[in-house]
Amino acid sequence: MTTRPARPYVLLSCATSIDGYIDDTTEQRLLLSNDDDLDRIDAVRASCDAIMVGAETVRRDDPRLLVRSARRREARVAAGLPASPTKVTVTARGDLDPASRFFTAGEARRVVYCASDALEKTRERVGALADVRDAGEPVDLAEVLADLAAQGVRRLMVEGGGTVHAQFLAAGLADELHLVVAPFFVGDCRAPRFVGDGRYPWHPGRRATVAEVRQIGDVVLMRYALSDRCAS
Repeated sequence: MTTRPARPYVLLSCATSIDGYIDDTTEQRLLLSNDDDLDRIDAVRASCDAIMVGAETVRRDDPRLLVRSARRREARVAAGLPASPTKVTVTARGDLDPASRFFTAGEARRVVYCASDALEKTRERVGALADVRDAGEPVDLAEVLADLAAQGVRRLMVEGGGTVHAQFLAAGLADELHLVVAPFFVGDCRAPRFVGDGRYPWHPGRRATVAEVRQIGDVVLMRYALSDRCAS
């Protein structure tokens, strides 16, 4: 009998400015990647079973979270998979807009994990559009991962935002980090950063392993192995 893993393989993906910001303070979304890097991200998406973002990312960026390449979608379908991975978000308050592209774009399955106190509210707002699940009070990411594993999710891509990334990192629940650095500064402390203050498992006495450094046009990809599950 095959034993399912206790949790999926977790890959964090983020792009920042040189000074570590993931956005600026304008209403327009800050473009940190280039076309070649966006195609790389699309390939990573196509290799995963699910893609997760936090509720603030759903509200702020309104992402579609779909595989863009028709060739990659066709390859997934030929392998017996949905054209795009399952979309997942986590929310403490249930303040999600049912008209956002997370819920309306594409045919991918959608799962919302919410804090216990917001379960009824979340089901009222988006229960007709997504599978709404209780994630504890407060949201327990370890429980979320265990539940995703039970649904057959073996590889999870976490695309942000900064709060969700920080929670995964601080809890030691990440296996790999893809960090892309754009060639400019934001220089505004009001802007959101990749992660904030916290106690992380990687520090001067315990360094993460550099698995790859690659130039992609005018950005640089740094891939870090955060656990022994990461492929070199």
